[in-house]
Amino acid sequence: MPPARLLGISIFCLLLFKNSESVSDDVSALLAFKRAIYKDPLSKLSDWNSRDKDPCTWSGVGCSAFNSRVVTLELSNSSLQGFLAPEIGSLGSLQKLMLDRNTFMDSIPKDFGKLKNLIELNLSSNQLAGPIPSEIGDMPKIAKIDLHANRLDGAIPPELGKLGSLLELRLSNNRLTGTIPASNDSNMESTNSNDQIGLCQLSQLTDIDLSYNFLVGDIPTCLKQIQRSSLVGNCFQDNDTSNRPLQQCEINQDTGKDNHTDENEQKGLPEPLWLLILEVIAAVSFLCLLTLCTITGLRRCRARSSGSGNSAPWTRAVSWKEKTVISIDDDLLVNVPKISRQELAEACEDFSNIIGSSHETVVYKGTLKDGREIAVVSLSISVHYWNEYVELYFQKEVIEMARLSHENVAKLVGYCKESEPFSRMLVFQYPPNGTLYEHLHDGEGWQLSWPRRMKLALAIARALRYLHTELQPPFAAAALTSSSIYLTEDYSPKIIDFERWRYLVSKPGLGSVNGGSVNSITDSRHKRFMDVQANAFAFGVILLELISGRASVSKDTGDLVDWAMKHLEHPEEFSKLVDERLQRQSVNQESLGIVCNVVNLCIDPEPSRRPSMSMIAAILEEGIEASAATLMRDSSLAWAEAELAIS
Repeated sequence: MPPARLLGISIFCLLLFKNSESVSDDVSALLAFKRAIYKDPLSKLSDWNSRDKDPCTWSGVGCSAFNSRVVTLELSNSSLQGFLAPEIGSLGSLQKLMLDRNTFMDSIPKDFGKLKNLIELNLSSNQLAGPIPSEIGDMPKIAKIDLHANRLDGAIPPELGKLGSLLELRLSNNRLTGTIPASNDSNMESTNSNDQIGLCQLSQLTDIDLSYNFLVGDIPTCLKQIQRSSLVGNCFQDNDTSNRPLQQCEINQDTGKDNHTDENEQKGLPEPLWLLILEVIAAVSFLCLLTLCTITGLRRCRARSSGSGNSAPWTRAVSWKEKTVISIDDDLLVNVPKISRQELAEACEDFSNIIGSSHETVVYKGTLKDGREIAVVSLSISVHYWNEYVELYFQKEVIEMARLSHENVAKLVGYCKESEPFSRMLVFQYPPNGTLYEHLHDGEGWQLSWPRRMKLALAIARALRYLHTELQPPFAAAALTSSSIYLTEDYSPKIIDFERWRYLVSKPGLGSVNGGSVNSITDSRHKRFMDVQANAFAFGVILLELISGRASVSKDTGDLVDWAMKHLEHPEEFSKLVDERLQRQSVNQESLGIVCNVVNLCIDPEPSRRPSMSMIAAILEEGIEASAATLMRDSSLAWAEAELAIS
């Protein structure tokens, strides 16, 4: 065989081996990503098979037709719950990473900085926390970064200034602190411009949104030309910008100092156990896949479209006039205010101020012209599935929610119903002090003393008693969690039922009923929503969160109910459930025992044995108020603390 031909064959085999090795790396990284997902209700990852050496046919994965490498990972609005696996950083050819509108928690892995070919990164509308890693500045090709609507804190890393290709940066609705890193502002001096980093280095940047954080200081001169709406809701010294209330800025600064101290104490901690396990599994999988590298290298990539399959809520596939004409009597809603979509668009900054989302809904925050703060729930349903039965269901639900009148249930302000573009929205009053979840689990639990937590427990119980027993027919919240309980400035809870539309949107068959009846929809709604026993269980979980300060599901604890059961079974261990941030002497043992006993009743595995909220509220009213009176008699300091919580 001629030497030249032999050399060509050798090079070809070497390329095949290298490509197969790279593809196996991608498979390992994707499987690690899947292992970090603990809830996949829509089965988006059901076809991610570890025995399949070709990931190009997996849902949400797009590959290059040239070398079979993964170039896109798009799982937006997929209802995934879990953590971001660091192994994603090994997808060396990845160009597009779209994981927005899910429930990813914990921090953004530093390994994402290894994605040298990434062009677009969207992790918005999740529950990511911690600082933005400075390694993000090591992605030279990135053009769009969207991290808005998370719980990110810390300073904006100045290393973002190294991203010369960056066109769009969205960091709004987080908890970012410190000043905007400028570096080449007029008051900055440097002998070498190549040494400078900071946002003022981003000459290509055309779209930036830093609104609704806790940024301080002056706005750099290089950003003076951007719209004021992109900077509102911070703590700037610039008087031309609409800032947060001074009290919120002061509280956040105090909290930030405490968090900074904790971070310095924890820097020396080793890697978490789950991460080490993932690394070992990934390494073993990689070694196994290498044995099949030659066969894998000979396989041809099956071309596959990388479209996300998700469409905007307002996109219409067919004309409204082509559908069955809906003849519904709008007089049914005569007593409920109707608000135009245009007015809501103006209130919500052209529907850009997203504060939450799910597979079924998108929630926006806004301010009406009269100054009222509102939350707008937009239904993510296609006109394909909207017929007269679904329209009647919508109107009945609006009427039902409009009849709710309790001090601890958020008021329905109005609704929006338009055909061009197709829109169905609910408008609620918006309590401005965040959710109970945020106060308990985002580093601000110190603001909730034991008496204040007991006051919250009583108020929520009374609200549920009103919904379950004082209303006829009874009303049950579709998704009762600490995230659906919003707090006013005086820490009074308000239940907002954002998820009531889950089954309407997720069951396309409802819109294709041709011979069905309204009764069938009403019966289905009754089975799914009017589940007061499920609300009792959810209330038990909320009580556990109030006692322990732990989330219902977390990486450290796992399922909160499972973790708490071993202590709830032994009254002498009730104190082990108490939030470590609370001073032990401030926790009244009598009220703790009463609440723990109520939790045991609420989380009974048999729904029929769970007591009604009327009985639960009565137990708490009698027990907590009596123990509070004893507590205040015993300690003048406790009296002052309880009086502050109740006032």
